[in-house]
Amino acid sequence: MFNVEKATQGAIEWIREWFDKNGKGCNAVIGISGGKDSSVVAALCVEALGKDRVIGVLMPNGEQPDIDCSRQLVAHLGIPYFVCNIKKAVDGVLDCLKESGVEISRQTRVNLPPRIRMSTLYALSQSNNGRVANTCNLSEDWVGYSTRYGDAAGDFAPLGKLTVREVKAIGHHLHLPLDLVEKVPSDGLTERTDEDNLGFSYAVLDEYIRTGVCEDKDTKARIDRLHVLNEFKLKPIPCYEYEE
Repeated sequence: MFNVEKATQGAIEWIREWFDKNGKGCNAVIGISGGKDSSVVAALCVEALGKDRVIGVLMPNGEQPDIDCSRQLVAHLGIPYFVCNIKKAVDGVLDCLKESGVEISRQTRVNLPPRIRMSTLYALSQSNNGRVANTCNLSEDWVGYSTRYGDAAGDFAPLGKLTVREVKAIGHHLHLPLDLVEKVPSDGLTERTDEDNLGFSYAVLDEYIRTGVCEDKDTKARIDRLHVLNEFKLKPIPCYEYEE
């Protein structure tokens, strides 16, 4: 019973109100991957703030085969953008770790680029009167499919309570290019898709989140396990509270 028109307008108004309270006159700074989430967030910000107050940031890690998707999005929206290749930064950190004798894990290689991208976004934001957009959606957050202090960071999150299916619906409603809205996300290291790595489809996950129904008991158990394991990512840093 998702009302895409109501959700879209509500998100636009929410962004506008958030900036009025937390950065009046500031720009929205968005990392543009060329996928559905960053495309929809950028489009919503354009509707809320105007295209002159939305800054796209393209951050390839060396050669990025789908960089044309990112360029297509900023051209479609008509927003200003910067390109910052993060390869030297990523390689520099990895080289330092190797020199220190660290055996670098696969997860380190997966998570380091998103964290450097987020550092890049904040550096650019501070130099351009900006606020950094978080582009994660509820489905990914539910099972921890995001990088803490990487793509999971940001100042405001328009899609944080919306599933993949709902995000796509908004993308279509905003008349974004079909190939961007329906682009299949991958892990950036291999040819495996996000759904390959998760072991289930976003359609199944979205249905379970919204209705509590998952017909396959093994899939349900896997989703529940991932949710419990990664729930800490969505919570503020716990603090010790001293009491007399």
